[in-house]
Amino acid sequence: MNEPTSAAEAAALDTLGRSSGPASLILASLADGAKHGYALTKDIESFARVRLSPGTLYEALSRLEAHGLIEALESQDRRRPYQLTAAGATALSSYLQAQRKVADIGLRRLAAKRAPA
Repeated sequence: MNEPTSAAEAAALDTLGRSSGPASLILASLADGAKHGYALTKDIESFARVRLSPGTLYEALSRLEAHGLIEALESQDRRRPYQLTAAGATALSSYLQAQRKVADIGLRRLAAKRAPA
């Protein structure tokens, strides 16, 4: 298993915690560029087919910002855009690599169960 390369990377991964689903979706959306809440919701719906409720979205945004994984940008109107930080990119990369390993193992095990004996 690939271990995190630094204590900071490991700590960033821990911040995703039990609510890693919404957090990882938000981070993945912001990896494509800064977005405000509504744009995040629509982007996540388009690539993940998941609709985050406003409460879930803004709670996750607040938590991610508090952990330094995203940051709010200046706004010219009432919409508040957010962007991914370097720490957020590192945390997302580590999280997705770990999830890829789980998916690969699960798919191999399923294929082995289906293979004729």
